[in-house]
Amino acid sequence: MPLAIVLILLVVGSIIFHFVSPWTFTPIASNWGAIDFTIDITLWVTGFVFVAVNLFMAYVIIRYRHREGIKADYEPENAKLEAWLTVITTIGVAAMLAPGLIVWAKFVAPPEDSIEIEAIGQQWKWTFRLPGEDGDFGHTDSRLITVDNPFGINPDDPNGQDDILVDDAIVHIPVNEPVLFWLRSKDVLHNFTVAQFRVKMDLVPGMETYMWLEPTVVGEYEILCEELCGIAHHAMRGRVVVDEPADYEAWVASQPTFAELQARAPDPALGAASYAVCAACHGSQGEGLVALNAPKLSGQDPQYLKRQLRNYKSGLRGIHEDDVNGRIMAPMAATLFNDAMIDNVIAYIGTLDDIPAPATIDGDVAHGARLYALCANCHGKDGQGIKMNAPRQAGINDWYLLSQLKNFKQGLRGHHPEDLSGNQMRAMALTLQDEQAMRDVIAYINSL
Repeated sequence: MPLAIVLILLVVGSIIFHFVSPWTFTPIASNWGAIDFTIDITLWVTGFVFVAVNLFMAYVIIRYRHREGIKADYEPENAKLEAWLTVITTIGVAAMLAPGLIVWAKFVAPPEDSIEIEAIGQQWKWTFRLPGEDGDFGHTDSRLITVDNPFGINPDDPNGQDDILVDDAIVHIPVNEPVLFWLRSKDVLHNFTVAQFRVKMDLVPGMETYMWLEPTVVGEYEILCEELCGIAHHAMRGRVVVDEPADYEAWVASQPTFAELQARAPDPALGAASYAVCAACHGSQGEGLVALNAPKLSGQDPQYLKRQLRNYKSGLRGIHEDDVNGRIMAPMAATLFNDAMIDNVIAYIGTLDDIPAPATIDGDVAHGARLYALCANCHGKDGQGIKMNAPRQAGINDWYLLSQLKNFKQGLRGHHPEDLSGNQMRAMALTLQDEQAMRDVIAYINSL
């Protein structure tokens, strides 16, 4: 009897929880309402079976409980009952599978007039590529991927010269127009998911997959990787911005093409003139000056330096009222009027001697090594940084590392919603419980 009561309470509690639970689907923002309909059918079929089976079990326990003088009747077969169960099960399974097959047939047949965008995944970052005016993507090859050619586009393929490259985790698409996402992975298995769009697809190394949708609501939506792609998988975030057509066209026009990026030949000599302003704080050799809270620049990843300068210029960094040093740096970055000037000054920094910064922070190196195991997934096991993803740590000013970890934890840095890399790092900094933990991990970095 107690078991029967538990089963009845389980059914009643589950039904109540379903109707009063605050957790539900995000509002749909695409044409794939059929996905929700299919899920609803599955829920109702499986929900009916769950209720029926458990209540039947409770009934059987009560109806056929042990009573004196009552003997069980053994009935090994019941053709009528088996026939009913077979028919009902078949109907239930068909009701769940048939809508899915219909939706899948539409899913694999994107409209011919779809806007095409390629989403590229890597540990742990999203980037995007659009075909240029010719409407064709250029050929890519993973063997061609370098710091200067992160998309791996074949420079000899004329179709790739006008490809529009978005070296950022934020992509724009137009509202009420079909969009076909081609999906490519640089390294391991990833998955491209936007919950509000209701469709998702794996990115499989060595092959190209796809998915399509028609966005219906203007707004910003988070991109998730819903395939375990490594220990920092949870931090692989991006954004899809659904624009009005005119805003989308303006965004596309503002993005560089492959030919434009390849034609940029940074001039270290011109960069030297621009660096004269930087040298006042960062040192003539980019060695960093602790008295001015300015970090070492020489030897740092050029892509990281470029991203930070652009973040300062666009207001993603250095705007928090308590980030005193960041607010000083923001107007300095603004003196670099365009990407060409940024490229030139970074090219000049690349000519400076890379002298490792002296260690000034002590801590428990063994404890720091255990803590750094998490950091190593992005910054490299030797603190060397991972090109196009996370900056170098070894040989950088340790006092600067400490100040930035504090800034991340306090929300002075990485708080802007469009600073996706900063958002990721802020989550990682929160795993260090106190300043001593920070000092321990920095002490270990000093040993690398």
